Amino acid sequence: MKIGVILSGNGVYDGSEIHEAVFTLLAIAEHKAEYSIYAPDIEQHHVINHVTGEEMPEARNVLVESARIARGQIQPLSEFNIGEMDALVLPGGFGAAKNLTKWAFSGPEGDILQEVADAIKSTIEAQKPVVGLCMGPTVIAKALEGTTIQPTLTVGSTEDSSPYDIAAISAGMEQAGAVAVMKKVDEISIDQKNKIITAPCYMMEANILDIRNNIKSAIDALFDMLS
Repeated sequence: MKIGVILSGNGVYDGSEIHEAVFTLLAIAEHKAEYSIYAPDIEQHHVINHVTGEEMPEARNVLVESARIARGQIQPLSEFNIGEMDALVLPGGFGAAKNLTKWAFSGPEGDILQEVADAIKSTIEAQKPVVGLCMGPTVIAKALEGTTIQPTLTVGSTEDSSPYDIAAISAGMEQAGAVAVMKKVDEISIDQKNKIITAPCYMMEANILDIRNNIKSAIDALFDMLS
């Protein structure tokens, strides 16, 4: 089996969340499957100093930055072909909301990069599974907005601590046409009808072991679905 993975840069504040990306690749490999990594060949929205949290006066490319995580084994997202894949996974990080979509700036009204939407929709249309981690579910919601598909998605739970406004993000996904459900960091959401699996990951206050376990649960569920 081969699983497509879409990255959005390198680093939580302006790209892919590195822990989530690496744990995704690890969990896929633990199932004796292959992965193929993709990223859009575009300039990222901005560059953040991960020590200070401040914007830096430079430009970086999403594909080039994502290649750091992929160890160079990466392809432009424009080359994604669901006919060659068995499923698609989107790790989180602010890059999902800044580079893949504009959710960070405009909420559910923000645009989604067309090739990202096309990759997700083609996977769903092929009746193959999609996994969204952390902010990944908001990308799925935007991709399916305006279609006949109403996905069930989670970005976390209001019952536990979170550094983000889970209620507002969940409401935004519902505005885009999804059904938002509350799940804690030790839980995942499985939309069997649409073959969509989502997990909160670092949307909740969590440590690295929590994140590893949450992603492993999501990828385990993916391979259960594929079997």
